[in-house]
Amino acid sequence: MGKDVIVACDFSSEKQTLEFLDKFKGRKPFVKIGMELFYSAGPGIVREIKKRGHRIFLDLKLHDIPNTVKKAMAVLSGLDVDICNLHAAGTVRMMQAALEGLTRADGTRPLLIAVTQLTSTDEESLKEELLVDRPMDEVVMHYALSAKKAGLDGVVCSPLEAGKVHSVCGSGFLTVTPGVRFADGDAGDQKRVTTPAQAKENGSDYIVVGRPITAAEDPVAAYERCVKDFVD
Repeated sequence: MGKDVIVACDFSSEKQTLEFLDKFKGRKPFVKIGMELFYSAGPGIVREIKKRGHRIFLDLKLHDIPNTVKKAMAVLSGLDVDICNLHAAGTVRMMQAALEGLTRADGTRPLLIAVTQLTSTDEESLKEELLVDRPMDEVVMHYALSAKKAGLDGVVCSPLEAGKVHSVCGSGFLTVTPGVRFADGDAGDQKRVTTPAQAKENGSDYIVVGRPITAAEDPVAAYERCVKDFVD
């Protein structure tokens, strides 16, 4: 898979989502379906968007005991998405169980990636609230190595960490990076952010972009700007 922009369809209804995607006439952007939309519209929205020809990153960030995650992934494997994810903090055993559940009887499966640390988490909250007394960079690399050990395909990390993840885990280990904003945009609740061009320079394989596209006056133009800066 080459570099691509994933549009975060963080909407609260199927109607809003499909109206948004209808704006992309002739284009089929890679889309992310997160908790808000999935909990609102259910598995049906995944099937509908897939039927329309979009690739899908199902961003549900599973984190539970290994057996529960394995069973949940077995259900999600029937939705024909392209990427699923979970939290690396769930341990190597949980990630291995997830991989088992996600793998279909014929041996095929979506890509499975692990969230290292959320891009809304900074070093201060890592230490003071989560009681992790190691530098952010070290924590992210440790989680990435755990995901690789478990057999996963890559991680979700900040664009700031993408290059180092590749140096530690190999160039084929995917880095999917939210926390991307235009230089003239608002960072919102994200702490560890870059522009699309900086993410490209840092080695991100995929950038996940939400509000800078979905809340733009012209979402299609904003998407094209991202593609130009990151892919072209």
